[in-house]
Amino acid sequence: MVYSMTGYGKGNLVLHGKDITVEVKSVNHRYFEYSSRMSRFFAFLDDKIKKEIQGMIARGKVEVSLMVRAVESSETKIEPDVLLAKSYYDALQTLSESLGLPNNADVLAISRMDGVLTQVKNEEDAETLWNDVNTVLHMAMEEFLAMRKAEGEKLCADVLARLETVENIVAEIEKSAPARVDAYREKLYAKLQAILADRQIDDARVLTEAAIFADKAAIDEETTRLHSHISQYRKILASDEPQGRKLDFLTQELNRETNTIGSKSNDLAITNMVVEIKSEIEKIREQIQNIE
Repeated sequence: MVYSMTGYGKGNLVLHGKDITVEVKSVNHRYFEYSSRMSRFFAFLDDKIKKEIQGMIARGKVEVSLMVRAVESSETKIEPDVLLAKSYYDALQTLSESLGLPNNADVLAISRMDGVLTQVKNEEDAETLWNDVNTVLHMAMEEFLAMRKAEGEKLCADVLARLETVENIVAEIEKSAPARVDAYREKLYAKLQAILADRQIDDARVLTEAAIFADKAAIDEETTRLHSHISQYRKILASDEPQGRKLDFLTQELNRETNTIGSKSNDLAITNMVVEIKSEIEKIREQIQNIE
């Protein structure tokens, strides 16, 4: 089963008084790359989320967004520093007595002084929070993987169709290849007749030259390897394991064998067919860049 590296998934649940939302999205990348956006209060979950996702996918540039909002009680509370407040008051009282001015300080004024009131995050069960976040994460990943699978099926269908096209063109090249030797022999006869005029043509020499040409222009090995590579391609596409890198290597091999056929051919029809194959291979290359 082929999976695309492009995907998106979202999960949302209210668990233990918290509204938890997780979004996961990814694009193609040579390796697994992870980034996240979340409040600093939940940064301790980041590594757990990364490991969880990495256990489900092999490649792709993944971005995760985590949002947690309390729906039953505030996640934070305000705590006063009474000793600090008393120090402020005592300092103001001393200043009042020294200057002979009234001390107009009240509780509200002192509470606004630096450090008197502090925002503190409520203590919570970290394990429970992780379990809840993980539940929502898996909900998002289910949608994320479903999209990757759907996109992968489209990619696979397109690549298989193009492989079939390549295979058909290779078969046409194989059919036309023997005729090239006959054409070369006839062309050689005609050229010798023009040069030698009434003199007798050495048939053995012509046959030898034709045999040398046939050996130099032979493409049997290249076409056989192309068929083998296409067969391997299909097996890999049917595999359940991530195989994007193997497909990338095989695509290079398809291109290499095709280039060799093109370099050996001095036949216009075969040259045109080689151009068609290279065009299909380039389109295959574009598609597999997004295969995990």
